[in-house]
Amino acid sequence: MIIADITNLARIHGGRTIFSGLHWSIQDGEKIGLVGPNGVGKSTLLRTLAGLEQPEQGALVLRRGTRTAYLAQEYHGEPGRGVLEEVLAARADLAGLEARLATTEAQLGDPSVIADMRAMERVLAEHERLLEQLEAEGASVIHSRAEQLLRELGLGENHWHAPMHQLSGGQRKMVGLARCLLQNPNLLLLDEPDNHLDMERKSLLEQVIRMFDGAIVIISHDRYLLDETVGQIIELEPAPTSGCRLIRWEGNYSSYATQKELALLRQQQDYKAQQQQIEHLEAAIARFKVWMSVSLDPRLKRQINNKKRLLDSMDKVERPVLERRKMALQLRAQLRGGAKAIELRSVDKAFGDSIILMDALTTIMNGERVGVVGPNGAGKSVLLKLILGEYAADSGEIWIGPSIQLAYYAQEHETLNRQQTPIEALRAVRPMYEGEAVAKLGRFLIPYAACSQPIAKLSGGEKSRVQLARLMLMGANCLLLDEPTNNLDIPSAEVLEAALDEFAGTIVVVSHDRYFLDRVVDRILEVRDGELRVYEGGYSYYAEQRSR
Repeated sequence: MIIADITNLARIHGGRTIFSGLHWSIQDGEKIGLVGPNGVGKSTLLRTLAGLEQPEQGALVLRRGTRTAYLAQEYHGEPGRGVLEEVLAARADLAGLEARLATTEAQLGDPSVIADMRAMERVLAEHERLLEQLEAEGASVIHSRAEQLLRELGLGENHWHAPMHQLSGGQRKMVGLARCLLQNPNLLLLDEPDNHLDMERKSLLEQVIRMFDGAIVIISHDRYLLDETVGQIIELEPAPTSGCRLIRWEGNYSSYATQKELALLRQQQDYKAQQQQIEHLEAAIARFKVWMSVSLDPRLKRQINNKKRLLDSMDKVERPVLERRKMALQLRAQLRGGAKAIELRSVDKAFGDSIILMDALTTIMNGERVGVVGPNGAGKSVLLKLILGEYAADSGEIWIGPSIQLAYYAQEHETLNRQQTPIEALRAVRPMYEGEAVAKLGRFLIPYAACSQPIAKLSGGEKSRVQLARLMLMGANCLLLDEPTNNLDIPSAEVLEAALDEFAGTIVVVSHDRYFLDRVVDRILEVRDGELRVYEGGYSYYAEQRSR
């Protein structure tokens, strides 16, 4: 049974057509992975399905009684609100019903109502109806259900009253997921829900998706997540005539990748065969035209018209794009730097009663590639900010080599001024003409129309690529990277891996991407329970040691 249906849908931002002419029906109970290049409009489509944005053309129809819940790509919640309160706020509808119930109960004690039998009957009927509605909505168990969800998603009682702004990105994501589930939706819309999650929480997320009864649409660049959870892939693909189109593929991500490769090869063969046929027909038309110039035979004109009709009636095969354009990222250090890049000397750091680091000791040599891992909230991002100087150590010293130049990639794009345009963001790093900035942004796959829009309006992937473009222009010899593959599609993540592989400087990177860590780093720092543990090997070596 169809739960949501879109017809001829179009979205336009600031004069830029994101997509148009989209058609899609979502069946009840389907688990769908929504994939496509960064910036193609996946998040826009999801927000439109959620009813948060209205289409400029076309229609979205939801089955009567359908309840949708949407988890944004970057979920923050109310900064000062406690975790449990943030989750319960998802059921503001119950608060409204309870307020109306309190009003009817007050009316039952009103002497004028008591004296009027008909008025009393009306109020009693309304009171009974509200009680039944609250019971049907599960109001009596909503508080315990919220607590249960938080426990299941790895947030125990010690987190329930913590303000949202004190949580890590991964913890906020799990609060957002609990908030969505508390709404008992029929259609769950998740925009990169695995971003910022550690391995343990990714497993919890996969379990939640598999056990969910309704329909789910997930945007994710995590191949493992899509392989484990979805049964259909919907690809939002650039198209020559309509800007974008939706293509449905049965199976998980690995099945989609195989099917798509085979389909492209078949399309390439069909395209070549059709081009040969077109060339043959056009040559015949040209030949008949030459003969007509020296002959008055009317059959020649009929032959020309027949060939033209054949050409016009052909269902043209589009030329397949076997390999899409990738961002041009090259990271070069302007200075070589000394033998030592960074040294932590008995560093302590705590926030209140929460100990992040205690007597942390390590030396990072120039040219090393170091991965930082650990559970969400353990303090991985804090470690980078201590090195960067944004946080001060409570005791001990963080020594930075005198010729070491630091450059920072923030997991939630905090290094970007969201009111600036991408052009202004690049020119703030290095003076350049506007045309040069547009050209550089083009090499990072930022569309021309997006170059003059505020960064706040860009997709998560576009923000990431603007941040990488700035990083490239800085020419630093020590990169501090906090979840750099978040929001990047798979081809862009592969480009980043290759650029870091060729980079001559030092890399300190926080990541939960196993493939990325295995490709890039040769040493692991684990932040866990206030300790900084060093593993002299890559991620696979670390995982093996941890499993023991």
